[in-house]
Amino acid sequence: MESVQLGTQELAHNSTGPVPNFVPETRILDVPFLFRDKAHARAVLDGPIGQELLAKFESKGFKALAWTENGVRHMTNNKRPINEPNDLKGLKMRTMENPVHVAAYKGLGIVTTPMAFPEVFTALQQGTVDGQENPLSVIMAANFDQVQKHMTLTGHVYSPSVYLMNKAVWDKLSAGDKQIFLDAAKEGVKANRARVDKDDANGVAELRKKGMTVIENVDKAKFMATLGPVYAEFEKQFGKANLDRIRNYK
Repeated sequence: MESVQLGTQELAHNSTGPVPNFVPETRILDVPFLFRDKAHARAVLDGPIGQELLAKFESKGFKALAWTENGVRHMTNNKRPINEPNDLKGLKMRTMENPVHVAAYKGLGIVTTPMAFPEVFTALQQGTVDGQENPLSVIMAANFDQVQKHMTLTGHVYSPSVYLMNKAVWDKLSAGDKQIFLDAAKEGVKANRARVDKDDANGVAELRKKGMTVIENVDKAKFMATLGPVYAEFEKQFGKANLDRIRNYK
């Protein structure tokens, strides 16, 4: 992201791992169980809330073209099947370097180990960490089935990503060219979401075939209840009205 901000790179497709360090307002999107499902998350990001957030990038040296996604995050580990929040206690999990995730996972009793994504496969292989959490697309692309035994479809966090352009480069474009980039970003969003949907549809069967045990039906209300104290903190941090505006968006 820094390279786009500085202009050494003009365009990038970024997961929201590092985004809150540049645009703190986006941090709210990482609150667990904030969205009912992918359709709800996509509606929020394509609608006024998402567009307001994209506008916040401009003062930081970016033109944010559109929201894309990595999908909905699930938990994998090598120790035991996760059926309920208690099963997470004491598990060492790799997390993104994201303060909202870290606070929430600690609230579930997880021993959080933030680390950069390229290091995760080896850390799982060597047992430095017991598990990790990512969308099915990422779990499959990274071959985590080779180093993880159990997966639970917790769907605990929706993971957006974003097309970013250097603001100075954007400002130099003609109105016509700007429109071309915005239209291209829209096409990119369609292709990106179609791929996530395909991986979500086939992923469980594929990972089972590769030897993973998968728990599909999780009582999300139990996880949310365990996160009660963390949610109280998030309400202080983000404002209950802002969280409810997203939760209740139709």
